[in-house]
Amino acid sequence: MSSLRTHDDTWDIATSVGSTAVMVAAARAAETDRDEPLIRDPFAKVLVQGAGTGIWEFILDDAFNAKVAEADPEVAAIFEHMGNYQAVRTHFFDAFFTDATAAGIRQIVILASGLDSRAYRLPWPAGTVVYEIDQPKVLEYKAARLAEQGALPSAGRQAVPVDLRFDWPQALRDAGFDPDAPTAWLAEGLLMYLPADAQDRLFEQITALSAPGSRVAAETVGVQADDRRAEMRARFAGIATQFGMDDTLDVGELMYNDPDRADVAQWLDMHGWRSAAVTSQDEMRRLDRWVLPLEESSDDAFSSFVTAERR
Repeated sequence: MSSLRTHDDTWDIATSVGSTAVMVAAARAAETDRDEPLIRDPFAKVLVQGAGTGIWEFILDDAFNAKVAEADPEVAAIFEHMGNYQAVRTHFFDAFFTDATAAGIRQIVILASGLDSRAYRLPWPAGTVVYEIDQPKVLEYKAARLAEQGALPSAGRQAVPVDLRFDWPQALRDAGFDPDAPTAWLAEGLLMYLPADAQDRLFEQITALSAPGSRVAAETVGVQADDRRAEMRARFAGIATQFGMDDTLDVGELMYNDPDRADVAQWLDMHGWRSAAVTSQDEMRRLDRWVLPLEESSDDAFSSFVTAERR
């Protein structure tokens, strides 16, 4: 179990799990600035810039990345890999929504949406409604920051400010969600912050709200060997000290390393869905974004991207 988490913890955009949303947005901003980006998120940098001081500033600092490469090339490669992973993950789930709406689905739910800007940046068909579920302070920050920029959503957007540990299905219905209409669900960057029983409960709730033809996509949880985690944590700590990042949050301490966690694809297949899965390694290689040596490609250490359709 995570040493920084409790069953009743909460956060805003700059603390605990909320800060990881800023890091992910920074990765999307960095990808957008590349010469040939996999994804384009014109809102990511705006959302990061309003979040105050944090590790996300280093993610966007090319000079810092160059200095890390000089100090420890392996750590620099891992930093590059982490950024590439975020781009590939975003690209995969963007395509999931494109396919879902092409199939006629017009009801979208993004669980623990954080600073996800898909409601603003994807070309949604007319009549699409995007429900964003997250902590109230996180949704308030995003809405206020984008409103300051005059940004308008490209779909009907409904914020659902509720913790997923509470009765979010009722809050979703109260916001206008129709359980009789097919829905496309997304659990991206979420499951690692849930213990195993909460993951099961989440998918039970999704299933109960899903009409036939609904679709779900999820990023699974990779499990890295304890000795490798300890080794890399020590090396990152050395880099943090060297470059004045002493207050950097250890994201791994926010996650639940639960050996009893269900295999998402198998769980879905057993509960009325028809699933498919691709490993993140394979997807990164397909898109020519894999930069780590072969010995770093253990199947268990990396996530998979699972999609499924309700039977």
